[in-house]
Order: sequence, then C-alpha cells, then structure tokens
Amino acid sequence: MSTLARSERLAARAKETPLPPLENGDRLDQKTFHERYEAMPEGTRAELIGGIVYMASPLKPRHGRMHMRLAHWIVEYWDATPGTEAFDNTTAILGEESEPQPDVYLIVAPDKGGQMRMNEDEYLEGAPELIVEIASSSESIDLHKKKSDYERAGVCEYVVVALRQKRVFWFVARNGSFEELALGGDGIYRSERFPGLWLDSAALLRLDAPRIREVLQQGLATPEHDDFVKQLAAK
Repeated sequence: MSTLARSERLAARAKETPLPPLENGDRLDQKTFHERYEAMPEGTRAELIGGIVYMASPLKPRHGRMHMRLAHWIVEYWDATPGTEAFDNTTAILGEESEPQPDVYLIVAPDKGGQMRMNEDEYLEGAPELIVEIASSSESIDLHKKKSDYERAGVCEYVVVALRQKRVFWFVARNGSFEELALGGDGIYRSERFPGLWLDSAALLRLDAPRIREVLQQGLATPEHDDFVKQLAAK
C-alpha cells in the first residue's frame, strides 16, 4: 500500500469515527492501540506492553547522550555486517497485546532469514533479534513488563542500560526464557546472536567513545564475525 493511499485511508477513517486519544494506562489490544496511535498528533510516542498503554515521559540529556552512543555502536556493526538492519525508535508489532517502540534494535534482514517481516502498512512485525533500551524513569517497565513481553515474543537478546543503577543488563534467550549473559573476564559482553558485536559496558557507562569503538573493532576482526557475514551472504 502506498503512503498516499494509507494517508487517504486514515483521513477517511478519522472523518467517519473520531477516535478517543490514547491515555497512559489504557488497556487495549494491539489492533485498537495501533489504530488510535496512528490518529494521535505527530510527535506522540506511546507503547503497548502487555495490553497496557505507556506514554513516553520527557527525556533528559543523559538519556539522549546514551542513546546516541548506543545508536552509533549498533550502526557501526550494521555497516560492517551486510544482511543485518538497524532501527532507531521504530515500532515493532510483537503480538496481540504488544506494540513497543524500542530505543534501538538490530535484526537479521527478512530476506536473510530474520524473524521480522514488513506488513502491508509498512510496519515491522515479529520479534527483533536484539533490542536495546535505555532505562531511567522507565527502569521498572524495561526490566519487568517489557522484559516479559520481549521474552514471550521470541526476542533473542535484550540489553538494558540502567542509568540510575549505572549498570548494563544483557539477557539472552535460552529454552524460551531470558538468562543474563555472562560478562567476560575482560569486562566485555559478546553477543551470541550477532558474532562480533562486542561491548565494553564500563566504557559505555562513561560514554568513552574511543574504547567502545576499539572493542567493537576487535569483535568485527574475529573469524566468527567473518563466518557470520559469509553465512548471511549465502542466503
């Protein structure tokens, strides 16, 4: 469906039946939430987690700075790994009661065997292979309700940067449940789903860009990453 046709459809729907605005704490199914979300003013950010609507709070500079560092880290990996795709603040339709908008996520491209697919309205459906959330005021949601939603949906890896705790949590899916990924003895996290995606969590928390880049480049130089790129190319 073209962007023009979609806009015309939404405009016609709005004239026929004005939709109530989303409110924090609303209990909705995914289809109702999505319809109301599309009718909200531009710039609105809302998520559906476990059937409950969460409206985003204003973000402080520390969130914005961390977001930029994480996005740059993911984009560098994306650039070095053809067959993957990265997204920033992009809707992911996970199920009947879940439509989050993660801070950053990384996927295997649909045509390379990834878990996500583009629907007829050009939204991504399915579970991203890796999601990253920055948590401050949203910490209780990100480490509990969102974690449960992502686990249930089949997200392979979930990273939470908890700003108040000054800690990075990295969860991996094993047998349908999230377990914390062990931090290497050198202080580096190594993704299991994306070979070569390495992160020095202490460097991230102090926003040490050179060190973050150095560690990632070490990961990208490994035979495991080279093999992963070849596997994706073969698909």
